[in-house]
Amino acid sequence: MAVISNEGRFILMTPKTGQNNILVVDDNPDNLRLLAAMLSDRDYSVRKALSGQMALKTVETRQPDLILLDINMSGMNGYEVCQKLKLNEDTKHIPVIFISAMDDVLDKVKAFEVGGVDYITKPLQAEEVIARIENQLTIWRQKQQLEMEILERKKAEESLQLYLHAVSHDLKNPVIAMSIILSNLQKKGREREKEISVPLSLLKQMEESCDRQLHLINSLIETRQNEIWGVSLDWQFFSLHELIEKMTHEWQLQLERHEAKLVNNIPVELPRVKGDYYQILRVWENLLANALKYNSPGITITLEAKPLESGRVYCSVRDNGIGISEEQLDHLFQRYQRGNGRGKSLGLGLGLYLCRQIVNAHGGEIGVDSHPYEGSRFWFTLPTD
Repeated sequence: MAVISNEGRFILMTPKTGQNNILVVDDNPDNLRLLAAMLSDRDYSVRKALSGQMALKTVETRQPDLILLDINMSGMNGYEVCQKLKLNEDTKHIPVIFISAMDDVLDKVKAFEVGGVDYITKPLQAEEVIARIENQLTIWRQKQQLEMEILERKKAEESLQLYLHAVSHDLKNPVIAMSIILSNLQKKGREREKEISVPLSLLKQMEESCDRQLHLINSLIETRQNEIWGVSLDWQFFSLHELIEKMTHEWQLQLERHEAKLVNNIPVELPRVKGDYYQILRVWENLLANALKYNSPGITITLEAKPLESGRVYCSVRDNGIGISEEQLDHLFQRYQRGNGRGKSLGLGLGLYLCRQIVNAHGGEIGVDSHPYEGSRFWFTLPTD
């Protein structure tokens, strides 16, 4: 059975087959046979060990669901065996019930101090032994179920947090574009001290920005968190050149605000790519936004794409900015990893993580080539028709 430790690690235990696997440890062969027969009659799967050392080796081979452990054994006694089990991350979860002819309170106290869960005094009574075993197995099953529920809840909370951060992160670009347009219109109105007419092209741009916001909201709401972050793809064929032309137009005001120059080297004759139009747009926009965010004004950003012999398209966003340190490159695409822009840490650290999830969902790869003060080139591949 798969058991979850307090650290969230999965530990392999005996598969459930209707029998619980009990390890009986006693250096007296007669006692060992008696206990083994007693448990086998009650449909337990029993393994035996005649010494503490043999018990530890047996546990390494196959972990039991519970251990019945005699205290007074030659060589390594039961207390020592239990201590070694509890010090091992892989075996500390196994319940240990001590068995002993000693009935002194101090002996019982020591048994619990070293990690035992119960103590049975010899001579053994079958009904008492079975009752105590079943009690500990029930407690262990309940604990196991509780830890699994806690882990699942923790995963759900992390998933929800990521989802909410992703919504706020990806909505920024179209909202910022709309904000810049409205800000410029208000500025013109104040300067002229009268109402101004709005060009149809600006209205169209505002409409498209709102459409993108709605599409992102709908996409994110419908998406479930899973192993690939729940990236749901609406597959279609489209022109990458046309997508970039449209994006360039929508980002013009933001580029002007950053005094940045955008060079579009996406050829018209480039083969159509296969994928989700809006998800791929999110990748390009996140990479473009990062180039502006983490560099000083006045940079040049070059967008490129070319076909590969593998039947894919190689896409890149290159800038001549400050570059990225080798330390940052090692974990740049991990969740909540933020870069340093112009002397301060910026953003949630989700943009590149989301880009990687989207590109991977398309069956592509993503990476970066960069050196400090020599600019950066973020690249990714996409399938074609």
